[in-house]
Amino acid sequence: MSFPDGVKSTPMLEQYFRWKNEYPDCLLFFRMGDFYEMFFTDAEEC
Repeated sequence: MSFPDGVKSTPMLEQYFRWKNEYPDCLLFFRMGDFYEMFFTDAEEC
């Protein structure tokens, strides 16, 4: 998985893509403040 067109690289997104490439079959939750969020195809699955 790589950055979609128009998405700027940030340290958090770099970490997301690094883990997503290592574990493509897993849904990744990222803690953003007080909440957990999913991104890209992980968010579309739920």
